[in-house]
Amino acid sequence: MSRLIAATAKTRKRTDPVDGDRVRKRSLTLSGHRTSVSLEDAFWDALNDIAAERGISITALVNEVDEARGVTALSQSLRAYALNWYRNR
Repeated sequence: MSRLIAATAKTRKRTDPVDGDRVRKRSLTLSGHRTSVSLEDAFWDALNDIAAERGISITALVNEVDEARGVTALSQSLRAYALNWYRNR
């Protein structure tokens, strides 16, 4: 059975709706400070796509959002940024 699961996992899209809610933590350096951000895979995929389309690194994108966010939590701001990016297209 494990071979079947492994084979199925390889054929899934990057953010299969079944697994899209798995949270991943990434460490980044923002404005000279090390921080960790936890987001669902679907949001990391979206942010990576946005950064690639804009021709910047994921760290540069997260840094832009961080500098503009005010008192809102960074993870919440990143989710809203990704959602608004796709809504405004």
